[in-house]
Amino acid sequence: METKKTDKEVLTKGLKKMAFSLILMFLSPIIIYIAFSNQEKQLYIPLLIIGVLGCSLAIYFAFKGLNTILDSMFKNNKTN
Repeated sequence: METKKTDKEVLTKGLKKMAFSLILMFLSPIIIYIAFSNQEKQLYIPLLIIGVLGCSLAIYFAFKGLNTILDSMFKNNKTN
């Protein structure tokens, strides 16, 4: 009986996606806060759009990264 092993290359790809998601999780709310604190400025709408897009991308990359990490552990792509 062969034991399943973690595919290290796929695991590092998943961890990179999760790290990018973590950066966006902190950066995007800061950008949204800056946009709401300067509503009278010209850059209010563009900053708000960038912040909301960043939050959406953070959620997307978190799901993709988690899915990639789980695939590296539980999928068996090697055929003997």
